Amino acid sequence: MYCRGLGLRILGSFENHEGFDGVMLGKSGSRYHFEFTYCRTHPVTPSPTPEDLVVLYIPAEAEWKTRCAIMLVAGFIQVASYNPYWDIRGRTYKDPDGYRVVLQHAEWSFDERS
Repeated sequence: MYCRGLGLRILGSFENHEGFDGVMLGKSGSRYHFEFTYCRTHPVTPSPTPEDLVVLYIPAEAEWKTRCAIMLVAGFIQVASYNPYWDIRGRTYKDPDGYRVVLQHAEWSFDERS
């Protein structure tokens, strides 16, 4: 679901490492990846809140629109954001466990002096 929706690929995985299984998703050469793990001995029930977000900035309009459409095809559900800020220039999607991804149609900028 995350691979198809966000254009990621499986970078690595493991099974039964001290009771945990996992998969790492990302893009080759990136400085980040998503890691999804599962504990075989003590499974955890997902408990996301509406403010548990992954926010991805996509400035190019055509790319943003395409990615938004692909999220729906991949099985994500579009939802209204808990924080209305994200609905101004973005769209929020929820996975089956309730975790949310925001695709923001904007360029990321951050002033470290703030």
